[in-house]
Amino acid sequence: MTAEIQHKTIAEDGWQNFSLLEQLGNVGSEIHRALIRKENKRAYEKSLERALELMDLTIKDPRWKGRLKEILRAKEMVVDAMYGGKEYGSTFEDLDKYFFQFALAARLKK
Repeated sequence: MTAEIQHKTIAEDGWQNFSLLEQLGNVGSEIHRALIRKENKRAYEKSLERALELMDLTIKDPRWKGRLKEILRAKEMVVDAMYGGKEYGSTFEDLDKYFFQFALAARLKK
């Protein structure tokens, strides 16, 4: 996978305007896209790249300094799933369910 920035506009002026629920819900959208695109390797990898990029933007957000352990652990689970769940048994199906809860909570708060 390449390190090309996929969400340049969001990174420059929008990401820090989102709540943590919205940020992680957006990560979940990319995880879901990867899950349903497993048969298309290029689309699958692009979705995972975007998910990791969004995770990195969330990690860099200074508002979540006290929540970094949880956010970093979630990223670790994503990476584990990418490598077949060898370390922790992570699956994209489980991650899809986990991140969906953030998207749902964000939607209910609006």
